[in-house]
Amino acid sequence: MEKKVSSNKLDLILLGRVLSLTRPYRLTFIVAALLAIILAPVAVLRPYLIQYTVDHHILDYDFQGLIRMIMVLIAVLMLQAFLRYSFIFSANLLGQSVIRDLRVKVFRHIIRLRLTYFDTTPVGRSTTRTINDIETINNIFTQGVITIIADLLALVVVLAVMFYTSWKLTLICLITIPLLIIATYIFKEKVKAAYQIVRTQISQMNAFLQERITGMRIVQIFNAEEEELKNFKEINREYTQANLNTILYYSIFFPVVEILSASSLGLMIWWGAKGVLSGDVSIGLLVAFPLYLGMLFRPIRMLADKFNTLQMGLVAADRVFGVLDNDSNIDNNGKIKPDKLQGNLTFNNVDFAYDNTNMVLKNISFQLDAGKTMAIVGSTGSGKTTIINILNRFYEINGGNIKIDGTPIHEYELFALRSRIAMVLQDVFLFSGTVMENITLRDTGINREDVIAASKLIGADEFIEKLPSGYDYQVMERGATLSMGQRQLISFVRALVFDPDILILDEATSSIDPETESIIQYAIEKLIEKRTSIIIAHRLSTIRHADKIMVLDQGKIQEIGRHEELLKLENGHYRELYEMQFADTAN
Repeated sequence: MEKKVSSNKLDLILLGRVLSLTRPYRLTFIVAALLAIILAPVAVLRPYLIQYTVDHHILDYDFQGLIRMIMVLIAVLMLQAFLRYSFIFSANLLGQSVIRDLRVKVFRHIIRLRLTYFDTTPVGRSTTRTINDIETINNIFTQGVITIIADLLALVVVLAVMFYTSWKLTLICLITIPLLIIATYIFKEKVKAAYQIVRTQISQMNAFLQERITGMRIVQIFNAEEEELKNFKEINREYTQANLNTILYYSIFFPVVEILSASSLGLMIWWGAKGVLSGDVSIGLLVAFPLYLGMLFRPIRMLADKFNTLQMGLVAADRVFGVLDNDSNIDNNGKIKPDKLQGNLTFNNVDFAYDNTNMVLKNISFQLDAGKTMAIVGSTGSGKTTIINILNRFYEINGGNIKIDGTPIHEYELFALRSRIAMVLQDVFLFSGTVMENITLRDTGINREDVIAASKLIGADEFIEKLPSGYDYQVMERGATLSMGQRQLISFVRALVFDPDILILDEATSSIDPETESIIQYAIEKLIEKRTSIIIAHRLSTIRHADKIMVLDQGKIQEIGRHEELLKLENGHYRELYEMQFADTAN
């Protein structure tokens, strides 16, 4: 029992939080609520007028009075239609306005989260939260709170009018109501559980599809199509079964309601006909009561469905608020917004773990002077990429401190800091859009001339101009229509046009063929002459002229020095790596 109370309290808190989103649209909310209140008595007015018309005009052969009542009925019908239209429009306008703002709010929050969130959360789940779940929240307004209030008001008014008109006939009609309430409760609970399974299944399906479509190249390379199809069929079967369960409950519930409604109507006609013969019930009352019954049973039948819709909206809201309440975003309390950095880097006893337990970097300390170049080498998992991730504050360190120009990096305003650092990654990501948009990332502060100048410096201008439409060539998702080398060149131009003070190359030439590498090697060397640069390299031949080479192994610094110095160290890690690579090249 305590669980239920706790659950109800949670639902009320969630509902209050969802309704708080309507504050910017308070007027629309009030209009929708007022229309719901007005609709209840207007809807009941029509059968009452029909009863009055039958008893006082039709049975009395009053033709003129009949014409007047028909005109009144038409006016009431038109008023009801207008009010119903206004109510539906205002409720939907309110819902769409709220979820439009909520989508922006969720996306703004997601793009500020630490990379830890994306490391542990499937893309499909985030997509479901941002699109499907938010769309479900819309139902709270269009089919939930306000419509439930409208239906409950209609029920109260209908029952009041029925009791006022004939309490005996009303009691006869209500004999089946206890059975209807029991059936409605069972239906509500069953559908609620089924809907929760549906929401979980659709989230899993989205996550599965997102991963497989993104990794389709791997699926096809390893001939895993049949296996993945089998997995998808299983997920799809479970999702379909969850939907079929809800359909089963609907297919049982609605016929039960129809039977109970028909039984109530039959009892009403039996008792009412006796009343007409004895003179206790008028003909008009016998004509109006079936209309009252329809207005009574229809909302009851729909209320269970609307309560489930409301419940599913709250479940979706709980998931969306779970994303918004995720506080794993980087603290941005820094005040310093430099227009330019000198580029002096200092790491003092830096420790870092992705899971706060297993240290990936252990007591890392080094200094890199402004305008100098440092290469970082080491085996896979040694912590090379982690160093540049924490320098950009994609993750927060566990111990020690990192300084740029003598100032701890957390004292810099986050986005100002990142705007002075550019990265070229091994795995290049290009968005759907033109080559120009992928280079500038739609930054209006970068003009076309700057992009072309940077492209010519890198040697990318020639291949871009050969593309259909040149810089306006439409790049497909992830740059699928471009070669790896072309994508890498575009990402290099992207880094240059932002004119960074600190340049980071993370295995930037590892996916480029020797011919393309020779095109950009001169540009890289020219670039790093006037910028502080960190180069993570697999090909040791590309870092011979670095001012410093740092060798990492299992998160610890093993050696730091110039190329020639490190080669002289007997049993040195760098020398071992160099000789292994040289031997591979010789073979």
